[in-house]
Amino acid sequence: VSIHTGSPETVSIFGRKWIVRDTDGDTLVVEGDGVVGQFPKLEPGETFSYNSYHVIKSESTATGSFFGTTGEGRPVCARIPLFQMQPPLMA
Repeated sequence: VSIHTGSPETVSIFGRKWIVRDTDGDTLVVEGDGVVGQFPKLEPGETFSYNSYHVIKSESTATGSFFGTTGEGRPVCARIPLFQMQPPLMA
């Protein structure tokens, strides 16, 4: 996952929320502080990348948001568009 700021301001990320739905209709909501144990501070034009995963048993969709503040304390919410996930094929 990569977070890129196109803002002319510094943005600090303090939380995230993911909503994962599988083909059986089950929904998993994952939310919490930071991003993989970090609280990245992104200067204008900077990118923060990390690896993460969700354990899924069938094809699923995910969407979510990152939450942060600008250097002046204004709230920021970056929405993550819906995307597809597939479990790995077993050999």
